[in-house]
Order: sequence, then structure tokens, then C-alpha cells
Amino acid sequence: MTELLARTVSVAKQGNILVATVDNPPVNALSHSVRSGLIAAVKALESDAEAHAMVIVCDGRTFIAGADIHEFKKPMVAPLLGEVIDTLDAATKPIVAAIHGTALGGGLEVALACSYRIALEGSKVGLPEVKLGILPGSGGTVRLPRLAGVEQALAMISEGGQISARDAQEKGIVDEVVSGDLKEAAIAFTGKVIADGARLRRTSDLPVPAFDAAVLEMSRAALAKKYKGFKAPLVAVDLIKMVTETPVAEAIALEYKTCKELLVSPQSKALRHIFAAEREALKIDGVDAGVKPRDVKKVAIVGPGTMGRGIASCFLNIGIPVTLIGLTDEGLASAVRAIGKIYEGSVKRGSLSSEEMERRMALLTPTTSYDGIADVDLVIEAVTEDMAVKKDVFAKLDAVLRNDAIVATNTSFLDIEELAGSSRNPARVAGMHFFNPANVMKLLENVRAASTAADVLATTTALGKRLGKVPVMVGRSEGFVANRMLSKRTREAQFLLEDGATPLQVDRVLTAFGFPIGPFALADLAGMDIMAAARAARVARMSLREQQCNIVDRLVAAGRLGQKSGAGYYVYDENRKASHDPAVDELLEAHRKERGFTARTISDEEILERCLFAMVNEAAKILDEGAAARPSDIDVIWTNGFGFPTYLGGPMFYADQVGLPKVKAALDKYAGLVGDQYFKPAALIERLVAEGKGFYG
Repeated sequence: MTELLARTVSVAKQGNILVATVDNPPVNALSHSVRSGLIAAVKALESDAEAHAMVIVCDGRTFIAGADIHEFKKPMVAPLLGEVIDTLDAATKPIVAAIHGTALGGGLEVALACSYRIALEGSKVGLPEVKLGILPGSGGTVRLPRLAGVEQALAMISEGGQISARDAQEKGIVDEVVSGDLKEAAIAFTGKVIADGARLRRTSDLPVPAFDAAVLEMSRAALAKKYKGFKAPLVAVDLIKMVTETPVAEAIALEYKTCKELLVSPQSKALRHIFAAEREALKIDGVDAGVKPRDVKKVAIVGPGTMGRGIASCFLNIGIPVTLIGLTDEGLASAVRAIGKIYEGSVKRGSLSSEEMERRMALLTPTTSYDGIADVDLVIEAVTEDMAVKKDVFAKLDAVLRNDAIVATNTSFLDIEELAGSSRNPARVAGMHFFNPANVMKLLENVRAASTAADVLATTTALGKRLGKVPVMVGRSEGFVANRMLSKRTREAQFLLEDGATPLQVDRVLTAFGFPIGPFALADLAGMDIMAAARAARVARMSLREQQCNIVDRLVAAGRLGQKSGAGYYVYDENRKASHDPAVDELLEAHRKERGFTARTISDEEILERCLFAMVNEAAKILDEGAAARPSDIDVIWTNGFGFPTYLGGPMFYADQVGLPKVKAALDKYAGLVGDQYFKPAALIERLVAEGKGFYG
């Protein structure tokens, strides 16, 4: 055995049992050395007459957590995982998989090919390949239904979720759940197997349990609705159907063929890109990986409005006490009730116990005074978007906080440098920009100022992960990354109405592209008064055409505030179902007449290109300015913040797939049609096209 193989898979003998230990940090991925080592371990078992069985166990924090994703980008080197699985399946002596942490993807397929599986209490198993646009390719779809049944297996494979060891035992996937020392428990379990005759139990020999064929079509319909636009979940239904009708060897071959086809599909490339990008986003540009985040045990939040309430619940969810500071007792009481309602909804859905709700609410302390927060580790201000108001809050915080407490602002648009400069200790100031509703949305835009300390940046990133968010570090920029790009899409959507498009057409084009909701339906949902207030806050910095494109103000003046008033861009029935309203056509025509526009026929292609490429162009400027460290960070922001379809990889990845020369040609075209100030290609796009490159090289 080579030195590399000896380091990743070692074999030791305990009595008549071989113990194969996988040690491939950090997650024991199925890299080439692990695959080769497992085959060598089985050969050692077969060649040792005194060895009656073998245990496969892993060092570190987890069992085999799946394939080595880095190998996806280059030709795989034999032995492939399928050969490992075949070797395990063909073994003439029983093999026991001892699971701790997570057994995911290929890791679970390895376990399924063993005769027996035991799992440590608290461990989880799953086949998450669908989240990367692929499906199991080494027998997972063939073996899992034979143990768990078709319906349970299909749910796990088509949605990629993880289940607990106890749940896996109930489903027949795991034979025994143990506590304490896993290796000792596995050896004891294997000893009993040997004492009982060392009986082999090949999953591949089991029949598929009887099932209702209607389950497949019901699942197909549900998946098509839940995962609109995604290919792999529906292919999973076809694959499971095939497995139920096909001999094992043939089914395994067809499964592998399907997996290979999906692996080279555009969707899988995009989803794997996002998977890697989210991990890359955790690396803070200019901050050494060894910088340790500060410990955050207690926080204060200033501002009990919608955002403050949502942010507070995020911290309460992970057991961190929150002091919520407001101006009035009435406002605080309203905030406490609203937070309670968030949890009451979870209790009604069965996702939260009443006891846990009470525990979380007990961590909340509402107050109108700043005096009791001298011991907090972090304060997040979430007051109104007014620089003077925020500076006043910062001054009050400076008077009471200890010097090493972090002060974070939730501002969406205001200058982080000016805010930091107003603090007596600018090094402790950063941005933590949550998205509404803060307790639901995954994206967290962390914002760095020039003087923000490295460990403060590390803390906001680590804290974002603790909160269950997807944190991305961005720099100084009006609107930062997400809202700055969104403002360009919003501008073009409004301009398109002036040019002759309808709200319904724009929304239809963008939802057909893959966004969960169109910009005008979204505005109606948020409330036109909210949209008008946001516009008013920025109108002085807008171009003349943007200032005069006051369609939102006209809707508000007409009392059309969106869903809350029963009418906005659309009219709503008692169930809030939207439909076209001729009154909006009249309002738009009056606006065009006043502004001197003549409505023309707008193609779907023009709508899509103007809305998307305006965003891509702005993103290129953001990258050039250094407000985002990497194009992949922008993709993470847009897939997690505004519903850009993950199966298209985010706006920057998508632009590269379209081709930057085509993007530039479209920008040039619309610069002539709409105006140079709106569509002149960014300098970065000009340079990349000239060099024959894309955002990703």
C-alpha cells in the first residue's frame, strides 16, 4: 500500500475482525486514495483466513460525507466509486459500516453496499446529489428503495434532504443506533454478527417492496411545482420507476449513465458553481484564515420595527439573549407581540414546541433605555434609513458600550464610511445587512469599512453562519451589491413601462426566466407606499429620466398601494389573487402622454436583456471598484437574496454562459436605444471582451 493510501485508509486487526479506518480530512471525501484504500481493505479481508468480518469506520468529525467535488473538474482516475461499491457488494464476508456525523451521497452508497449499518446517535444520512443537479450514480437509487421503500427513497433522492439516524433506523436503512464509543460499539455489533454465523446480507439481493404506482406520478406533479425549472428532481422519478422494473445489474448501469449525463448538463455545472461559490464567500479578502472571530454571547438591537424584530428572532433562535431598544413602551410591546406571532406560527405548523417558544421569548428584554447594554458583545442598529438618526444612535452607543463591543448597522444604502467615522472607535463598526423578512431570508450582506478590524469582519461572517444565513462580505457602495444591482433592474422595468410594455408582460418574462416573482407583483406585495418611500430617499441622486419616471408615485396618489389596498399594478380579489386592471393601462398611457413617450411593441427578448444585462453591467462596475471581491460572491448574493435561479448559476455565471461578447453587443444596442448613461458597457466588460475572457476566465 502506498504512503498516501496508508494515510487515508488504514487496516488493523482486532481478534477475528478487521477494522478499516478512513482518515481523509476534513470530511473524509471519496477521493482517489480513499477509493483505492477501501478496495485494498476488502482484498485484505478476503485474503485473511482468520478474519471473519470487517468494520468500516472514519476518523474525524464525520463518516464519508460524499464525493470529492474537486475531482468533478477533471477526468476521474480508476478505481471509480462504482468499482468500490461492486467490491463491497461482492465481498464473501460481512462488512459493517459504522456511521457518525453524516453519511452523504457516495458515503451513504458505500454504507448501503455493506451487509450491515450502525449509526451513532445524532448522526444523519442522505443522498443530496440532486442539489448539485445530479443523482446517485453508484447504486443509491437501486439499493435505497429496497431498504426504505419506493416512496421514502424517492423523497430522499428527489429532494436531497438528510434524515436522522433514528429515522433511518425506522425506515430500515440503519440496523442499530448506538451511543458512546462508535468503534467499540461497531466491533461488538460485528462480533454478534460473527457469532450468529457471519451471515451476508446484500441489499442488491432484496426485492423492491410493493408500492402504489400512483405515488410516482403524484410525486412528479409535486416536484414539478416545488422545483420549477429544475431538471434532476423529475429525472429522479424516472430513475426510481426504472429501478422498480429492471434487474439490478442493468439498473445500476442505467443509473450510472444518467448520472454521467446530468454531470455534464448546464444545470449541474451551475449548481456546482454555486455550491463552491458559497464556500468561497466565507473567505474574507485580505483577512487571514487564522484570524479568530470574537465570542458573541449577548446582543442588543436598536429599532423594534419590522427589520429589528426579524433580526432579534434570528438571535433568539440560536439561544443568544437579545436586548431590544425602542423609543416607546407601546412600540416595544408591539414588537414583542410580533416576534411571538412568528413563533406561534411555527408552533401551529409543528416545527417548534411551546416550551421552546417560551424559552426563546424569555431571552428577549425590551427597553427604552441604553443603560443596560454595557455588557453586550454586539449591537445592531436597525433604525430608519436616515443618516442623522443613525449617527445619534451611534453617539448613544459610544456612551455606554465597552470599547471592544462590535457595532453593526443594518443600513441598505447609507455610506458605511460616514457611519464608521461618527464612532469613537471606527475599527469596531461594520455592516450586517439583513434582508426582509430577516428571520426567513438566507442572505446576509456583511459590509466592511476601511478601518474595520479583521476580527470584527471574521466575527460577522462566523455569526452569519451561526444564524443559518449565507454571509457574503462586500465593500463600500451605495446599495452595496444586492440593492445596487436591483435598482438597475427596477429602473429598466419602469422604463419598459414607459416604452410600451405592461406590468404583466415584464413579470411573465422574468418569472419564465426563473425568478420566483416578477418586479411588479413584488412591488404590490411589499406595498407601493414602501416603494415610494424608498424612491423618495434616493430621488435626488437619480438621473432626470428616473426622477420623471414617477409611476410609483402616481399609483400611491391613486390609492393603489398593492395587495394591502386591493390594487396596485394589479387588482386583487378577496384571496389576493391578481388580475389585470384596465385602470393601470389608463394610468400608464396618461404618464406616457405627459412624458412624450409613444408606446411601441416590446419583445420578450428586449425585456429580459434590458433587465438582466443592466444588472450584469452594474456588477462589473462593482467588481472594478472592489466593492465585491469575486464575481462568485455576486452570484451567491443574487441566488440567495433575490431568487436568481440557482440552476443558472447567478448573474455573472449566466453572463459567461451567454458569452460576454453577446452581452456587450446587447449593451451597445440598448445604449443607443435607452441612453449611454444607462447601458454604456462597463470598463471591465470592455477589457474582458478585448482579451477574449469572461468573468471566470
